[in-house]
Amino acid sequence: MSKYNDIDMNFWKDYGDIETDSLWLIDKRDNSGAHVGDYHGNFVPQIPHQLFIRYTKKGDWILDPFMGSGTSLIEAQRLQRNAIGIDLQQKVIDDALTRITLENNDDSKIICHCGDSSEIDFKNILDSAEIKKVQFVIFHPPYWDIIKFSDNPKDLSNCENLKEFQISFGKVIDNTTAFLEKNRYCACVIGDKYANSQVVPLGFHCMNLFLERNFLLKAIIVKNFGETKGKANQQAIWRYRALKNDFYIFKHEYIFIFKKIAN
Repeated sequence: MSKYNDIDMNFWKDYGDIETDSLWLIDKRDNSGAHVGDYHGNFVPQIPHQLFIRYTKKGDWILDPFMGSGTSLIEAQRLQRNAIGIDLQQKVIDDALTRITLENNDDSKIICHCGDSSEIDFKNILDSAEIKKVQFVIFHPPYWDIIKFSDNPKDLSNCENLKEFQISFGKVIDNTTAFLEKNRYCACVIGDKYANSQVVPLGFHCMNLFLERNFLLKAIIVKNFGETKGKANQQAIWRYRALKNDFYIFKHEYIFIFKKIAN
């Protein structure tokens, strides 16, 4: 058995459903059970599902500092992992908890707190759970200002410029990964944006924030990006715009995997 997952390599051929390639083509979002797809900016459940199987064990603690609709917490619960979710909006948390409790699992603990992940007291939260460290952190921050999630000035989607976004997200990374166990993993799910007639490589800017903090980059996964709620039924319009102008429509996002190698 691995030190960081429950995969038994004596039966490695039986794990055909686990992704090992760096290109993920997901045809359809998993909307089973408690999962819903009507929250702006949530990711497909298959992403945390794959990451948790590869990088965590049953009973491990997972931290999601941008929990949103609770997608990663639902997957953690299904896989008998424990999870802590943080969000700036109490209503968002309440809605997520309503769904999470639909799939209550006695083998999993789910803890949610309202607050700013760049400054919330994680030590106090972990002490209350009687743990010292978490074994995985999953980051799915706002893609800067593409979607406005709230009017809260601490919301990353309200950052006035790229530099402010980088500084703010960097504070979240520092405040969360301080409690990530050494030699364990974290992941950042992020896409790019288009502004002022040029591509803003937001994904690689975020990747560099982790590299600057001496995380080891283990993988760059490219995932296909399907129709969003904001662009529903507008494929023809966007194709027209792309053909008329000099750009390509974003159909991908990144999943960066990092290993913490320093305390």
